[in-house]
Amino acid sequence: MNGLLATGLAITLGYLLGEFVRRIGLPRVSGYIVAGLILNPRITGFVSTEFVDSMGTTTDLALAILTFAIGGTLAFGPLRELGKKIIFIALGESQLSALVVVGGCLAVLPFLLPDAGGFATTIAPLAVLLGSLASPTDPSATLAVVRQYKAKGMVTFSIMASAALDDALGILNYSLAVVIALVLITHHVSGVGTILEPFVAVGGALALGLLSGLAFRFAPKWLRGENEGLHLALLLGILGVCYGVSAALELDQLLATMAMGITVVNATRRPERHAAFHLLEEYVEPIVFIVFFTVSGMLLDVEVLFQYLPVVLLFVFLRSVGKLAGAYLGARLGRASRAVRRYAGWGLIPQGGIVIGLALLVQQETALAPISHILLNVIIGATVIHELIGPLTAKLAIMKAGEAERP
Repeated sequence: MNGLLATGLAITLGYLLGEFVRRIGLPRVSGYIVAGLILNPRITGFVSTEFVDSMGTTTDLALAILTFAIGGTLAFGPLRELGKKIIFIALGESQLSALVVVGGCLAVLPFLLPDAGGFATTIAPLAVLLGSLASPTDPSATLAVVRQYKAKGMVTFSIMASAALDDALGILNYSLAVVIALVLITHHVSGVGTILEPFVAVGGALALGLLSGLAFRFAPKWLRGENEGLHLALLLGILGVCYGVSAALELDQLLATMAMGITVVNATRRPERHAAFHLLEEYVEPIVFIVFFTVSGMLLDVEVLFQYLPVVLLFVFLRSVGKLAGAYLGARLGRASRAVRRYAGWGLIPQGGIVIGLALLVQQETALAPISHILLNVIIGATVIHELIGPLTAKLAIMKAGEAERP
């Protein structure tokens, strides 16, 4: 099957299943993922693995657009009003989920992986790394649900803002976990430079995103084009440059494009700001959602999922407990409303994108080779489960909070 035919089939099937599940009361994104599973080369063989592998640039662009849109939800006005509450929620759900996963894995993994190796050199570093990867949320799935049901309100805003912040916290947790894992395995303390790397990656990404957003905001009028389509072309061009430069400089691409979205929404005059995000929401995001989540379903390796299924289920369970309890505790400490305390955590279940990228980075550390394969397989399996149940829990949260339009 040629690439264009496979692309057309993926978009068409994703669209049809998205509309089908919408009619039975489910979020469209669930249908997109099921479409990807149907086309998965390891399940049905409808499309080739070469086609899935060739979609890397497309999914990168989709991630850039989605994270930019997520940044666009973080206007400073609501943030000033809920600033302390959001910080408490993000800290609670990201850090408690990490601690719960680490503690649970230390207690249970010796029984699930009896042949994996020693406790100090295999189980403990694996538990620490899994814990760090429990922190990030994938706000793209939640954003798809929010867009579908036109959700607005404090619960929706708290979910999106916390998801944006916990990605940054997750990167820091991951980088610290790598240092700890290396010490446990090699018994060698890494230098200060290794510890500072996550702060450089986060700080550099935020700076690049700020500059990119300002470049779009203050672009001369003659560069903006004569119509909305050309205006959108300029936006996508700068967004692609921002993502690509951050990748070349080994900064965090998702934080960079998210920071660009935050800059644009807060630095642009209201009519221009509305036009930029309206164009994305109405004409670009629908196709991006279909492509991104359909391709995500195509990436599942069934053999991997079943080989480490007990560890995958343990990770999903522990992370969910940590997210729900942490969001509730953080909202309570921040004195958020009762609705935010009860429902925000349910919108923070989805996970994908950034955690797979971080798990892939572990494979670059030669000393972590004994556990990197297990880690990657567990994370990919857990991502599929999180992306299937996450949209449903996000829908539950915004519906129970009364912030969604009834279909």
